[in-house]
Amino acid sequence: MRAVLAVLMLMLALPAWAGTPREKLVVTPAWVAEHLADPDLVILQVGDKAGFETSHIPGARLVTLADIAAPSTGPDSLILQMPEPEALRARLVALGVSDRSKIVVYPTREGIQSATRVVFTLDAAGLGDRTWLLEGGLAAWIANGGAVTAELKAVTPGKLSPLRMRPLVVDAAFVKGHAGAKGFAVVDARAPEFYAGTKAGGTPARPHKSGHIAGAVSVPFVSVTTPDMKLASAEEIAAKFKAAGVKPGDTVIAYCHVGQQASATLFAARSLGLKALLYDGSFEEWSRLDGAVETSK
Repeated sequence: MRAVLAVLMLMLALPAWAGTPREKLVVTPAWVAEHLADPDLVILQVGDKAGFETSHIPGARLVTLADIAAPSTGPDSLILQMPEPEALRARLVALGVSDRSKIVVYPTREGIQSATRVVFTLDAAGLGDRTWLLEGGLAAWIANGGAVTAELKAVTPGKLSPLRMRPLVVDAAFVKGHAGAKGFAVVDARAPEFYAGTKAGGTPARPHKSGHIAGAVSVPFVSVTTPDMKLASAEEIAAKFKAAGVKPGDTVIAYCHVGQQASATLFAARSLGLKALLYDGSFEEWSRLDGAVETSK
């Protein structure tokens, strides 16, 4: 009975307009303002400490990408990898996340791709049905008359059950086995010059190969989001995926440099109702393997 009541209460707290896949992923500043006093609401500002200490939505907690990633130790480790479930749960507990929490994530000047990476991580942790992105982030909140504060409040640790991780992260072997397979689309979320191979990513110490994963199509994250940190229109997003050859019902396997920008393209794919998987190693790992690479002519 308690479980049923908890589900009913959560349903009542969902955005009133939630219906389409897109509407189930985002909330407006007005919705956040209406629910700001809800004790179950956990607001996460994605950014840096200096920015958070200067200005944040009242009651928000700071989260960085390092907080929700596996430690990157040693010269051969990969950047921004999904952490172990217990390590992730401990961090979420420290942020005040509980079994009853409703979580709103919003971006700041670091861009929408940082916030969507947090959203993706929460979805992979089994919390996606009660996690939303505040479109437009802090700037939209302020533009809509929302108050900000520099006050730092202590966070009461949450009470969160062991995570039930969802199989949303795939490895290089999965990508190799599904590139070109019917019903799957490997999608490169990087800027076009990286996809084409006219520019290579990485660092001087660990440069990436030039080009893209063989068989991948290009849907840059900036083509399905806007400069003011919102999703592009549904029509624009659908057109970009269609032009790339992604068909309705396809499973999108996205990658980028390290798995951050790809999360925004995956978020856009989810807004169309497409199943979305992340190749977390992304081109950083692919460049170290024997995977086939292509360049655009």
